Amino acid sequence: MGRLLISTAMTVDGVIDVTDWYVPEGEHDPAALALFDGVDAMLMGRKTYEGLAAYWAPLEGEWADLLNPLPKYVASRTLRGPLEWNATLIEGDVAEAVSNLKQKLEGDLFLTGSGELARHLLERGVIDELVFWIHPATAGTGARPFEADSKVSLKLLETTAFDSGVVLLRYAPV
Repeated sequence: MGRLLISTAMTVDGVIDVTDWYVPEGEHDPAALALFDGVDAMLMGRKTYEGLAAYWAPLEGEWADLLNPLPKYVASRTLRGPLEWNATLIEGDVAEAVSNLKQKLEGDLFLTGSGELARHLLERGVIDELVFWIHPATAGTGARPFEADSKVSLKLLETTAFDSGVVLLRYAPV
C-alpha cells in the first residue's frame, strides 16, 4: 500500500506563489530528488497540472526525465479526458478515489502544491506526510498553504537545514 506525500515550497512567511524567491539550486536539490525514491505516481489539481505539464513536458534533464514518465492523476471539476502528459483524470469523489489509488500502489503517491485539493484531502485524513521546503525569503502577500477553517495537528518527523538557506520540515498528521 502506498502513502500520500504532499510537498510544498514556500517563503518564510508562508507564501506558496512561486516567484523570484524560489532557490532552484543547492544542497536541497538532491534531497528533493530523493523524495521521489519509491514514488509510483503523482497527484495534482487542475491548476498545478496545467502549469507543470506546460513547463516540464517539453524539457529533458534530470528533473524532466524523472517527472515526465511518472503516471499522473489529476483532480478537476472542469477538465475532460483524455489528458496529456501521462495523466489520468480522477472521476467521482476525489478522497475516495485517492484512498483507492493508495491501496493499489506499491509505492507512494506524490502530491505537489497545497491548494484546494490538498486542503480537501488533509481534512479527510488521506494525507500521510507533509513536506515543506521553506525558502530564505519573505513575499508579503500571496496564497498560503491550507487556507481554510479546518485545523489539523501535526507531528514533526524531520528537520534539515541546507547550505542554500532552504529548510526542510517533514510532518505527519496526528
